[in-house]
Amino acid sequence: MSGYRLHNRLGFRVSRLARLMQARHEAALPKGLTRLGATVLAGVGDEGVATPSDLAAYVGITRPAMSRLLKGLEAKGLIARAPGGTDGRQTAVALTAPGQAILAQVRAASDALQAHFAAKLSDDDLTCLTQALARLAEGEPDPTDF
Repeated sequence: MSGYRLHNRLGFRVSRLARLMQARHEAALPKGLTRLGATVLAGVGDEGVATPSDLAAYVGITRPAMSRLLKGLEAKGLIARAPGGTDGRQTAVALTAPGQAILAQVRAASDALQAHFAAKLSDDDLTCLTQALARLAEGEPDPTDF
């Protein structure tokens, strides 16, 4: 019998934790808003990411997937798209007033999620984990490039 144990593998543990965190986060978000939608609202409203291609890179999804996501958020009245850039050929994404109100709820849900999981670790452990995760991802290809 080999020493292989699925539940001891780094990939399994990281994937499982990601699914647990995603489920907890989505349950706390306003009805009908996904984690990806919440991430777009935060990117636009909190970090000034304003073009579809920049948002796709920020969220970590393909441009076609971002286009579909933006259409859904626009249909819900949470974002507006307009010509942008110096020549108007780019698309600029902005939050609407309802989008800004929902973003406040997104922030609260995200803060609660962070607090829930951070409370399980000491400050030093949390710092070590964050740094270790960054090192593991360092130099790896962007999954949206595949």
